[in-house]
Amino acid sequence: MNFQPTENQVLIAETVRKFAETHIRPDMMKWDEEQLFPVELFRKMGEQGLMGILVPHEYGGSGLSYFEYMTAIVEVARVCGSIGLSMAAHNSLCTGHILAFGNEQQKQQYLP
Repeated sequence: MNFQPTENQVLIAETVRKFAETHIRPDMMKWDEEQLFPVELFRKMGEQGLMGILVPHEYGGSGLSYFEYMTAIVEVARVCGSIGLSMAAHNSLCTGHILAFGNEQQKQQYLP
């Protein structure tokens, strides 16, 4: 069994790390101190495919594997654990349940 990341997986990790450093680190303390939820950040994360990592392409998601999902969460959580947790919750609890239990109309409407 090969546990070495592929070139694509390394590129995803680097891209997410750069995104987190650029878009999360500068404002994370402000969000925490002022008890703000950074809605605009999550829109940007969605534009980058981070809010639908496991969602198949046919539903507008990134169509990636659990390895890339885990890698993306680790890179975001290294910068800010609460943003990483929110991203993980959306990908697992929200889109994951719709994928597993939603009908076709719900999948088309709510995913990614």
